[in-house]
Amino acid sequence: MNKKNQQKSIVIFEHEPVRRIWVEKEEQWYFSIIDVIGVLTGSIDPPAYWRKLKQRLGEEGNQTVTNCHAFKMLAPDNKMRQTDCFSTENLLRLVQSIPSPKAEPFKLWLARVGYERLKETADPGIAVNRARDNWKKLGRSEKWITQRMRGQEIRNKLTDYWSENEVTQEKEYALLTDIIHKEWTDLTTRQHKNLKKLKQENLRDHMSEAELLFTALAELSTAQIAKKEQAVGYNKNIPPAKKGGAVAKRARKDYELQTGQKVISGENFLPAGEKFKRLT
Repeated sequence: MNKKNQQKSIVIFEHEPVRRIWVEKEEQWYFSIIDVIGVLTGSIDPPAYWRKLKQRLGEEGNQTVTNCHAFKMLAPDNKMRQTDCFSTENLLRLVQSIPSPKAEPFKLWLARVGYERLKETADPGIAVNRARDNWKKLGRSEKWITQRMRGQEIRNKLTDYWSENEVTQEKEYALLTDIIHKEWTDLTTRQHKNLKKLKQENLRDHMSEAELLFTALAELSTAQIAKKEQAVGYNKNIPPAKKGGAVAKRARKDYELQTGQKVISGENFLPAGEKFKRLT
């Protein structure tokens, strides 16, 4: 399905992220099943839980599983992966099969999320405010939130350029992004996540304000250079990615020289208990 006909986002249920995708043609949300299972069960392996549940429902003749759809969603490793999803209606049916004290609160939350989408359609500014509120709940400062949102806007413009110029495979998006990132940080995305002791978390949601700023500079520069060079296709977009990253790298080194402060940081926003577990 064309990306322009989809709106991808994350909503929060009791501080836990749930991925969702708006399918314009059907005018309804589809939610990641494994995210919902993780929220309701607390399972350490939601995909395995879903495989067993799907098998059991199939053996029982439950037709809900036949309504499962696969959509590409941003996975915890920052790559777009096929993800099993249910519409609101089928998700509510699934919840009936999951013994959980959170089932009823989740149903009420799901209804509210659907209503919010209708309001966002009429006023897109509501969606922006919702994202800001979610970050606030997670303890981010206003300054950080502003930087994160500006960076996302710049990122969207870059990926729009790629999609309009024959960079169509999600793997190519990930590779180009990693080229930009390594060029300005001297680290791959995975190495940067390891430095911050992250596993499945989104790297950008754990960046400092400085890291967000230089990431945005790298991607802004890449987009402008690609436009200037009229880069079309994955291979032609590699040089602009390297050049854009290099712009940010020179700026980073100058910043570090003048301020005496390192831009690349091992700091993260993990809860205190989670930080301790990562160190043991």
